[in-house]
Amino acid sequence: MEQTMDRNHERAARRADAAARRGERDGSGPTRDDHTVARFPGATAKFALLGEVLLVGVLVTLVGILIVTLPAALAAGTRHLRRFIRAEGSSLGLFFGDVRGALPGGLAIGAGAVLLAAVLAFDIVIASSGLLPGGALMAVVGWVGLLALSVALLAAAGLWSPQSGWRAALRTLPRSLADDIPGALYLAATGVFVGVATWALLPLVIPALGCAALAVVAIPERPRHRVG
Repeated sequence: MEQTMDRNHERAARRADAAARRGERDGSGPTRDDHTVARFPGATAKFALLGEVLLVGVLVTLVGILIVTLPAALAAGTRHLRRFIRAEGSSLGLFFGDVRGALPGGLAIGAGAVLLAAVLAFDIVIASSGLLPGGALMAVVGWVGLLALSVALLAAAGLWSPQSGWRAALRTLPRSLADDIPGALYLAATGVFVGVATWALLPLVIPALGCAALAVVAIPERPRHRVG
């Protein structure tokens, strides 16, 4: 009888320890008393994070399909992934709540971005036609302008919050980029990745946008080496 009780206690202890380890990995708890919860517990479950990135790619694509709604979609997707990796609430209701909050100002930003992108694209087409002198330089300016626009959109989406809104995000955008030049270059690489993936195969825009949202979350949180 005592042996049976001991075995039951051991099984219960093993189950409790396994549950604690799962809680430590995904941030849901419970945890062991001697364990320190990871800074980003949601990022420790690699397959769950991959699935969430793909889900965010689908959501951002659906919300941003009108193009002018893309800034709001990116802002909501970025906040969703930030909540997920911090093991906070990351329900679809919160995502669409962020979409509703980001749309009013985001539509104006999206419209301005579309207009500017159209002007830059027209500049590239004209420069590539060979009709104007200095066409190569004009094309370079156009491509650099499109890259800078993508960096600004990604960074602004990461800075947006329902409390401060888009005006605060745009006000802090220049300082944020200037304070982290390598981070801005990473965002530029992210923009190139999204563009190349979309150009290579249109359906790849879905995972590419999910990866872009993850990059916006991860780049400011990366370890930085300070000189001096």
